[in-house]
Amino acid sequence: MPDLESTAQHIHQSFDERTRARDAILAQARTLTRFCAHAIRAVHREERPAAEEQLAQARGIVQAFQGVQAQYPDLFYAGYTQDSLKEFAEASLVFALVNDLPLPSPADLQVENATYLQGLAEAVGELRRRCLDLILRQRSQEAVRLMDDMDDIYEVLVTMDYPDAITGGLRRLTDVARSLIERTRGDLTMSLRQENLETSLRRLEHKLDGPPPLEDAHR
Repeated sequence: MPDLESTAQHIHQSFDERTRARDAILAQARTLTRFCAHAIRAVHREERPAAEEQLAQARGIVQAFQGVQAQYPDLFYAGYTQDSLKEFAEASLVFALVNDLPLPSPADLQVENATYLQGLAEAVGELRRRCLDLILRQRSQEAVRLMDDMDDIYEVLVTMDYPDAITGGLRRLTDVARSLIERTRGDLTMSLRQENLETSLRRLEHKLDGPPPLEDAHR
């Protein structure tokens, strides 16, 4: 059956090419995820140049993925590829939010809308971590700013009331974000109250340690 053998040979060639492409894309996705993790770590360490360098290298992989989208769209939309792009969106958004920069759009990051929103939802967890670090360093005003950003993110996420098949499970991520925001609000509120109490006590202590009244001084 020469026709069947020829057809089988073409199929083998096609599968071999796709397998090589899949392995290469999977390796790129892993590298992209690693760059993003390093970028977020640098953000928390306040190492802005290092974070920018990691994001620049990540962006190169994201741009390379555009060719994958055209040639192998099914591989581009596979779970591992989109997961790595979600990590890129999260890292880019966390970098912008922590440094008080304008937020990039999905088009800026070259990611799908659903992937962008997933990254935005997961950025809330990193913002909570940042807020707790700021509280420990007694930088409450900066923590308040990030708390406001977290509220703004949630207000956007709750408007995306679409099926999970469209948003990629955004509803669950939104619920997690809400829980993290409420916990952070509680932690920040307690910290601010403690700061106010300490400030009041210092003022009282200063008054008590001040010079005695004039009538006492003349006795």
